[in-house]
Amino acid sequence: MFSSANAVTPHGYARFKEYLQKVCGIALSDNKQYLVVSRLGKILERENFSKIEDLLDVIERSGKSKLKEEVIDAMTTNETLWFRDTHPFNILKNKVLPEMNKSPLRIWSAASSTGQEPYSISMVIEEFKSAKPGVLKAGEKIVATDICSYILQHAKQGEYDSLAIARGLGADLQKRYFDKVNDQTWKIKSPLKARVDFRYLNLIEPFSSLGKFDVIFCRNVLIYFTAELKLDILKRMHACLKPGGYLFLGGSEALTGLSDYFEIVQCHPGIVYRAKTT
Repeated sequence: MFSSANAVTPHGYARFKEYLQKVCGIALSDNKQYLVVSRLGKILERENFSKIEDLLDVIERSGKSKLKEEVIDAMTTNETLWFRDTHPFNILKNKVLPEMNKSPLRIWSAASSTGQEPYSISMVIEEFKSAKPGVLKAGEKIVATDICSYILQHAKQGEYDSLAIARGLGADLQKRYFDKVNDQTWKIKSPLKARVDFRYLNLIEPFSSLGKFDVIFCRNVLIYFTAELKLDILKRMHACLKPGGYLFLGGSEALTGLSDYFEIVQCHPGIVYRAKTT
């Protein structure tokens, strides 16, 4: 019988930490047993597992991909909102987009969660094009990736309830860029939705096949990785940026040991990182 008090032993927690870091890069600290219990408790109880080791045995030995994805989904933080932190989107509109007038614009939203970030970017592009018609002449594409397949399906639908809509989205933008489905649900308009291509991606795996980008948003995800893995991901992201391309990180994230790859651009307020030619 499942008991949350006994589900995660010290040995089981150490083993789960190692497994989680191996499959998706998330590095749990030594005192997060309660987090594992709270997020995986329902799965353990449903599958009649008394300990976390039982779950790991099944995933590792049988290769049950659906159960593995469910575990990763449960352990991944999908906290998001529209125009999160504001500054990056203002910098995109006022600094970055005016420079993008020579070739098709490609933006990557890494760890895109339920879609608020890539759709916010799409709204910024729409606002910019309305204010300065003819500047972005060659078209735009936003590639949005995430490790959670269930979350990606939600994002692809582009439908949000009233509570999700209210988190960071002004009434004017809601009216302009969303259609009302019913009293509780709103759907992003087709032209903005068509600009976004959602794809499954695990950042610890190769991603050079995504191609080259003018801008990468990788915000509030690197904080969950080890310093070594973070450095590796950022170097590979640099390789995916066109010369002079821009990288946006989260407010609590910073580049360390990568001065040969990026330079800081102060935007007052906010900063963005510009790729150097190595």
